[in-house]
Amino acid sequence: MKTFLRSGMLVLAGIALIVGCNKDDDDFWDWLVPSSGDTSTTAQVNGYVFRPALEAATDANVAQLKVPQGFKVSKYSENLGKPRIIAVSQAGHVYVSDRDAGKVTLLKDTDNDGKADVQQTVFTMPMAHGLAIHGNQIYITTVKEVYKAAINSDGTLGSPSLIISNLPDGGQHPNRTLAMGPDNKLYISIGSTCNSCPESNKLNATMVRTNPDGTNLEVIAKGLRNTIGFAWHPGSGDLWGMDHGIDWLGDNDQIEELNKITQNGIYGWPYIYGEGKFNPGVDKPKDTTYQEYLALTTLPTLGYQAHSAPMQMAFYTGSVFPAEYRNDAYVALRGSWNRSEAVGYKIVRIHFENNVPVRFDDFLTGFLVNNNRAHFARPVGLAMHTDGSLLMGDDTNGIIYRVSYQP
Repeated sequence: MKTFLRSGMLVLAGIALIVGCNKDDDDFWDWLVPSSGDTSTTAQVNGYVFRPALEAATDANVAQLKVPQGFKVSKYSENLGKPRIIAVSQAGHVYVSDRDAGKVTLLKDTDNDGKADVQQTVFTMPMAHGLAIHGNQIYITTVKEVYKAAINSDGTLGSPSLIISNLPDGGQHPNRTLAMGPDNKLYISIGSTCNSCPESNKLNATMVRTNPDGTNLEVIAKGLRNTIGFAWHPGSGDLWGMDHGIDWLGDNDQIEELNKITQNGIYGWPYIYGEGKFNPGVDKPKDTTYQEYLALTTLPTLGYQAHSAPMQMAFYTGSVFPAEYRNDAYVALRGSWNRSEAVGYKIVRIHFENNVPVRFDDFLTGFLVNNNRAHFARPVGLAMHTDGSLLMGDDTNGIIYRVSYQP
């Protein structure tokens, strides 16, 4: 089994014109502000690529997974290729997208033993990824398109209709996700085309909203690099999203951001990141300064370890988990590649108090093995089943895991 470890030095030096510096300021981030008349910008960070080796999801590996007392982890379905996003209908039918294969698979547990015994392809389209269910309708998004189809009583789908066809190119982030909001509007996350650059298309790096039939598309928030996971708090109705941080800023930057997404919100990317830091890798925003853009930016409510790669997010609204675990958000962290030591590769719980997020707690860990030099899952999909369990998809070994509560 081979582990790949490559490291190098990324030097961001002389990004702006050197015009001299006559201020004696010991604050690092003041020093790092891009050039603004009397300051120059220079930065040097270590950039790493480390991809843990892949192991099989053996019984022994699964048995050592760690969850809080009373919870249990088991395999719900296997041999699924590269499962990505998960959606569950009111009837308990489970739908899983596979972007690489360009299909959506229906999973059914007909004998209610906690393991799917039916796998059936119900939709095929290149780059099918995001899934959302509203009533008896399922929405499926590719890079540029959104389809809508009726869900039949047996879980199969009626003929899909194309309701949106002009979403922008994906570039580096073609992973469109979508959800129906409490306002009966369809929300679509459109990632950036790059790691860190000004976008030429105003729809990239945004959250947009449309009518259920795909009409009246509008941008509701911008400066979101890649918010794959987002959901509404069941108590407050507030929209929360986990945004992916910029790569190549070192092991501990940029943090992954938990943002409260609001109408007309500006979230900083690519100019501002983290707790209000200025990005030295791009020139100043057009027609303004970094300082002025910072004043417009909504900073994250909470931050999480850089490069953890947050994916699908779901609030637990069931009645099976203990009360302290309900109405909290759960996030699948696919895991790092752009740091010297692996992080992520787990599910975390965002603990809310009085409808406000206060901290991250580990919920399901142990997918990193061999002293964190190997892994047997990269969590992507995450959804609550109608039976009160959580389902998590791994797009490396092709498994859906089930987290249940059995006191």
